[in-house]
Amino acid sequence: MTQAPARSRSPRGRHDREIIALAVPAFGALVAEPLFVMADSAIVGHLGTAQLAGLGVASALLTTAVSVFVFLAYATTAAVSRRVGADDLQSAIRQGMDGIWLALLLGAAVIAVVLPTAPFLVDLFGASDTAAPYAITYLRISSLGIPAMLVVLAATGVLRGLQDTRTPLYVAVAGFVANAALNAGLVYGAGLGIAGSAWGTVIAQCGMAAVYLVVVVRGARRHGASLRPDLAGIRASAQAGVPLLVRTLSLRAILMITTAVAARLGDADIAAHQIVLSLWSLLAFALDAIAIAGQAIIGRYLGAGDDRGARDVCRRMVGWGIAVGVVLGVLVVITRPAFLPLFTGDATVKDSALPALVVVALSQPVCGVVYVLDGVLMGAGDGPYLARAMLLTLAVFTPVALLVPALGGGLTALWAAMALMMTVRLVTLWVRTRSGRWVVTGATR
Repeated sequence: MTQAPARSRSPRGRHDREIIALAVPAFGALVAEPLFVMADSAIVGHLGTAQLAGLGVASALLTTAVSVFVFLAYATTAAVSRRVGADDLQSAIRQGMDGIWLALLLGAAVIAVVLPTAPFLVDLFGASDTAAPYAITYLRISSLGIPAMLVVLAATGVLRGLQDTRTPLYVAVAGFVANAALNAGLVYGAGLGIAGSAWGTVIAQCGMAAVYLVVVVRGARRHGASLRPDLAGIRASAQAGVPLLVRTLSLRAILMITTAVAARLGDADIAAHQIVLSLWSLLAFALDAIAIAGQAIIGRYLGAGDDRGARDVCRRMVGWGIAVGVVLGVLVVITRPAFLPLFTGDATVKDSALPALVVVALSQPVCGVVYVLDGVLMGAGDGPYLARAMLLTLAVFTPVALLVPALGGGLTALWAAMALMMTVRLVTLWVRTRSGRWVVTGATR
């Protein structure tokens, strides 16, 4: 990890190699994450419907809680990569340690909230009387692993900032395998039922966090970075994360509004919506992998004072975003007749989902550029602008989505509103990128 890479005769080829080297392992790690929930569901599902329903409610709560703190990864990546570009690995790792200490503090706070309020939270999510006890059990036990989950987010950000996306891939795969084995053994072998599934997940998450900590601690010792908590550094990490928290909450609000509107359209439409949303989320993993590469690479170039290199790689990643978006869109159109039967045999649901999937397919090139530019501005540490842009997007999207049922629109119209939302994001991100105000060089922004 030197300052900025020397310019070659083929900068495009060099940028392509950088993007691929970071994006491909990042995609693998991103895909491995939802496999935790899938493994839990497959194992718990054989215990009974009430247990599976309880798991569904508890998992939704846990996923929401953890996703709110995804800024631990994003903000840490940007901060660490800048210092890597400035060839100051000691400060880079010190910055990463501040993020990890913040993760531990936030995790402890979440436990303090979730343990006593678990029955209320489960009831708030509408769990039935038969499913609620299982949901409470799973939620309380699994909440003990939240500090480890947040440490994993922060440590992942550290390694991404250090231009390493392979280690997170290896840890994610190992964690998935361990989680599946522990769940099977504790649920059935030890006869612990849904509690065994929760404990298996906690142990797996703690194991992943321990591996990350070993890697980071070794790096800290190698470069003479302090491991002690630094209140000023932790405070700075929290302040950097606030705008990204606002951005994430705005995006979560958009998804919640979309699902709520789909529910008002009828059972067939909400069922079709869940299918379309699951595919949309899967496609997002592929595009988000490029965004992660953007965060790490842009931060490094800006930290090295190479504003021209940052602009060049930004343009190259936009090309990648468009190309991958086009490919994904074509794949959706081609495979949608075979994709839908995997989820439902109901002809009404299929008829509702088919045209909505066309809208999703057509919007993928736009989504590709949005994810890339989002990653570029995150890597540049331009969080306050991202927060304002997402609040504006939420303000535009909300009335349009709420008007869909009032005007007699169906699921296709709702997903057209989602495409409009992504277009608004594209405009706000494109304007900022073209302005050049995000190009702030130096080890810190």
